[in-house]
Amino acid sequence: MNRGAARPGSAGLLARPGGALTLLFVWPFLLYVCAFLILPTLMLLATAFRGGHGATWHYVGELGQTQTLIAFRNSIELSAVSALAGLVIGGLAAYFVLRPGMPGGLRSLVTTFSAVAANFAGVPLAFAFIATLGSLGVITVWLKSIGVDLYATGFRLYSISGLVIVYAYFQVPLMIIVITPALQALRSEWREAAENLGASSADYWRHVGLPILLPSLLSAYILLFGNAFSAYATPYAISSGIVALVPVEISNVLSGNVMLSRQTGAALAFGMIIVMVVVMALYALISRRVARWSRR
Repeated sequence: MNRGAARPGSAGLLARPGGALTLLFVWPFLLYVCAFLILPTLMLLATAFRGGHGATWHYVGELGQTQTLIAFRNSIELSAVSALAGLVIGGLAAYFVLRPGMPGGLRSLVTTFSAVAANFAGVPLAFAFIATLGSLGVITVWLKSIGVDLYATGFRLYSISGLVIVYAYFQVPLMIIVITPALQALRSEWREAAENLGASSADYWRHVGLPILLPSLLSAYILLFGNAFSAYATPYAISSGIVALVPVEISNVLSGNVMLSRQTGAALAFGMIIVMVVVMALYALISRRVARWSRR
């Protein structure tokens, strides 16, 4: 081994063919990440732990108040359920669309629709659901005309269950986009080999398909959870703050709708970071266990 060989670094990268061009594109991206992700996060943490007389735990301690705990509970529940709905429905939809023999036009249609619907959120999505499933929505009025009173059954669009339906509109298409490459990576030879050895379809998915897809499914669930956990415009436009959610509470603080300081908003954002860190830690733990199980 040549100990005098240059270690990889900026100088080594510049010496490689195209190294200068790589740095030309990489460094602006790193600066962008630092300016709009790392520095704002550090400033947020500094704001959450600093009061008028120096460092303090007062604002972070306010996360234990009843209203704040309800907002976090609602946000976590809504994110977890909508992510699960997107995972199951979107995963099954992608699987059936990608099955051999399905028309190529259907696959293109689903992919195109998913790309559009996954980015259709905010106020337009809220208005679409209010006009469709609101108390005077088209479907609500039509169901009532045939004797089915949707709201008499306890359904409310302006509730956690109603928001789950709304979130599913962009969670399911996002899941289809995310899981499609993983499904396409499943080789037909693996299924044929399993069938030649006498395995049924259920045996194939239990011992081959799902173990291979499990890391991708876990990653997709984390993505869907974070996507729902940070959503603000859609739930606020639908419920007008009736449903307590953390992003809505942060917006109320920053817009001055409540008599709270900006440190309280920073503390709420810090709580969201903690939740995502815990979720990512659980994901890492489960992924490690899955990797050990799949190697057996």
